[in-house]
Amino acid sequence: MIELNISCPNVKQGGAAFGTSCDMAAEVVRQVRKATSKPLVVKLSPNVTSITDIAKAVEDAGADAVSLINTLLGMRIDINTRRPILRNNVGGMSGPAVFPLAVRMVWQVANAVKIPVIGMGGVSSGRDAVELMMAGASAVQVGAAIFTDPYAPVRIVDEINEFLDSKNISSVRDIIGTVQPW
Repeated sequence: MIELNISCPNVKQGGAAFGTSCDMAAEVVRQVRKATSKPLVVKLSPNVTSITDIAKAVEDAGADAVSLINTLLGMRIDINTRRPILRNNVGGMSGPAVFPLAVRMVWQVANAVKIPVIGMGGVSSGRDAVELMMAGASAVQVGAAIFTDPYAPVRIVDEINEFLDSKNISSVRDIIGTVQPW
C-alpha cells in the first residue's frame, strides 16, 4: 500500500499545493496510479475550502482510499528575535487541538465518497478513535500521541475493545459511520 501525501505543509513550495486544487490532486493521483497497481491511499489536506471536492476528485482519479486530516498550517514567533520559530515560517500543527476538525472532515468525506476513509488528526484515546469511526472512518491512524506515549497505539486498541465490550458490540465494523446527525 502507498500513502500518497499531497498535503504536506512542511516543505517550501511543497506538497500542499497539490492537495489544494481538485485538478492538481487528481492529476498527481492519475500519474501515480499509472506507475503502480498497489493500493493507493491519498492523504488529504485540511487547508482547503472543500475537502469533499478534493476527496471526490482523487477518488475519480483512481485512489483506493483517502486518509485525513493532515496538519493545519500554523505559525509561532520568537518574541525576542521577532522571527518565526520555524525556518519555513509556517508548519503543520497537529495534536488534540485539531481533533474536532478531523471528525467533521472525516464525516463530510465519508458521506461524499464510496472508497474507505482513514481518519487521523489528534487521536490520543480509544474514545477518539471510536468517534472517528462513528464519523465514517474505516481505520484510524495515530501520530502525535506517540511523541508523549510510545505505547499509545496499543493502549488505544485496548480502549476501543473495552468500549465495544461495554456496549456489547461484537465487531468494530458495527460502529463505522453510525453517527446520527440531528
